[in-house]
Amino acid sequence: MAEAVKIGKKVKDFKLKDQNGQDFRLTDCKGKRVLLSFHPLAWTPVCAQQMQSLEKSKKALDKLNTVAVGLSIDSLPCKAAWARNLKIKNTRLLADFWPHGGVAKSLGILRAEGFSERANIILDEAGKVLFVKVYPIRQLPDIGEILTVLKG
Repeated sequence: MAEAVKIGKKVKDFKLKDQNGQDFRLTDCKGKRVLLSFHPLAWTPVCAQQMQSLEKSKKALDKLNTVAVGLSIDSLPCKAAWARNLKIKNTRLLADFWPHGGVAKSLGILRAEGFSERANIILDEAGKVLFVKVYPIRQLPDIGEILTVLKG
């Protein structure tokens, strides 16, 4: 695996579709912090818990001027069905499907198996990397840790 993006690096703008087929552009979040929460694959238990933790923490993240999005290499129809199944209505789940894993690859977290690492990357208001953590693939990221970083 390539090395994950470094703190201080400006992340290049990207455009991906969310579970509702709406475009998400990084530049649309200018002036806000962005949590890019990568999960390997939809329809797996730890990934589901990770995305549900974003949904449950939406109000706290809003108060911290942070937009949280979930990303994986899954297709748009897959993301849409999964979001409905998980009852995720307020968190955007982005399909990093084509070019396959393009955003994950640009951030150095696309695995040889063709899916991303489990990782949280926080960008500051200018789109620069503020925090990066790659987790063991079977470990649920601690949303409390993310909220602490954002408060700090």
